[in-house]
Amino acid sequence: MAQKNTKYTSKDPNHNGFYNYSTEENEIWGQLYSRQEADLSKFACHEYIDGLQNLGLPKDKIPQLKDITSTLTKATGWGVEGVPALISFDRFFDLLSNCKFPAATFIRTKGDFKYLREPDIFHEVFGHCPLLMNEHYADFMQKYGELGNSAPQADQSMLARLYWFTVEFGLIKRKGNLKIFGSGIVSSIDESKHALSSKPTIKPLELVEVFRTLYRIDMVQPIYFYIESFEDLFRLIDDSDNVFDAIAEAKSKGPYMPEFQVDDLPDEDFRKKLVRSLP
Repeated sequence: MAQKNTKYTSKDPNHNGFYNYSTEENEIWGQLYSRQEADLSKFACHEYIDGLQNLGLPKDKIPQLKDITSTLTKATGWGVEGVPALISFDRFFDLLSNCKFPAATFIRTKGDFKYLREPDIFHEVFGHCPLLMNEHYADFMQKYGELGNSAPQADQSMLARLYWFTVEFGLIKRKGNLKIFGSGIVSSIDESKHALSSKPTIKPLELVEVFRTLYRIDMVQPIYFYIESFEDLFRLIDDSDNVFDAIAEAKSKGPYMPEFQVDDLPDEDFRKKLVRSLP
C-alpha cells in the first residue's frame, strides 16, 4: 500500500530492464530467504508453498522483476512493476486492476534486518508474488484494484483495512487448522509464530467487521481474520454494491476500540484523528 514517508529509495532499471544490486544486497536477500524458508512448511498454506516453488525465486540473489513477470504471466496473466518507494492510492489501485503488482525495488539494510516498516523487495516478491500464481487469489487482487478505482476517496481507508487484514495479514483455515497467507506474516518469522499462537484475537473474516477494525503498522498484530478458501475471498468482493454497503454500515456503526495503545502512536496527526473517531 501507499506509505507516508520512507528513508529508502527504489532503484531504477537500466535500458534492458535490469536492476543492479550489490554483493551485500544479494547477501541480505539470501539471509532473509533462508530465515523464512525454514519454517514455511509448518506455518504457510499449501497455495503459498506451491506458488513459491513454481515461481522459482533464486535463494542467493535478488530476482529480476522481468523474470518474475514472465513466470506470473504464463500462470495467471499477472506481472510485477517496479515503483518508487511511495506511490499514490490511485496508482496502486490502477496497477492492481491491470494485473500488475507494484513492487518497491530496494532491499532493507542489515540494521533493519528483523523488521522494516515499509515494504522492500523481499516483502514484495517473497511475500506477495507466490500467491499471484494462484488463479483465485489473482482474481481477488484484480477485483480489489477495480474496487479501489471506483471508490470515492473517503472510502479508500476502508479498503486499505481489507487489504491489511487479507493480503498483508490474512489467515486461512485448512482441515480445521489455521495457516498463514498474508505477506506481512509470510515474510516475518516473528509475525509467523505470533499469528498462530494463543496470543492474538482471531476471527472469521466478515466485511463489516474488517471495516470497523483499526490497525497499526509498527507492531505484531493483535488481531487477525481468517478465510475458508481463496474462492470465498474472491466471492466476498465480487459484488461491488455489497462491499460499499458494508463500508456504509461500518461507517454508521463506527470503529471498534482498538486492541492496542493509542497514546504512543508514532504518527501524531493520525493519533489525534483516531482518538476523535473512537466511541
